Amino acid sequence: MTEDYLKAIYAHTEWQPDPIGSSQLAHWLGLAPSSVTEMVKKLVRQGLVVHAPYGAIELTASGRSEALRIVRRHRLVETWLVQQFGYGWDEVHDEAEVLEHTLSDRLLDAIDSQLGHPTLDPHGDPIPATDLTMPEFHGVPASALFPGSLGRVVRISDRDPAVLRQLAAAGVGLGSVLAAGELDEDVAGAVWVRGAVD
Repeated sequence: MTEDYLKAIYAHTEWQPDPIGSSQLAHWLGLAPSSVTEMVKKLVRQGLVVHAPYGAIELTASGRSEALRIVRRHRLVETWLVQQFGYGWDEVHDEAEVLEHTLSDRLLDAIDSQLGHPTLDPHGDPIPATDLTMPEFHGVPASALFPGSLGRVVRISDRDPAVLRQLAAAGVGLGSVLAAGELDEDVAGAVWVRGAVD
């Protein structure tokens, strides 16, 4: 449970710069606000997060390391399921949520080696290295493209399988080139692109 909280706090700031609040965290995890409040207090006591009442929840250095450890596990498992077992990119998130907590470090290292030490998962999310450093990533939300500009898709959120299926049906995946305004506003926030493309 602790791992899920830390991963959610970390993931929230991967897609935008604002730290997460208690109500947002409760919504993200699908839990009652009172349950989240109690767990956040526990995480504060463990030195994994800092939180002032009614304020943002932020990871400490220790909390960030633990979050990156579980993010690494999750993204390696997603990559493994797609590459080795033929899972669709819209099917792996929930499976990885279960497996990330059960695989031994030895098996995870073997999976990483078998996959050739990937730096990106099937959705373009960077995979932390063994030392928990994060590969450099550049991109902006598709919604931030200037009118008349193009961008190449480098990352797609895996939070909503329906969005992934919608994008796949429209032929949009990693490497696709999009024009500004080409995607519906609700979908554009789930897609990141890199720079302008001629």
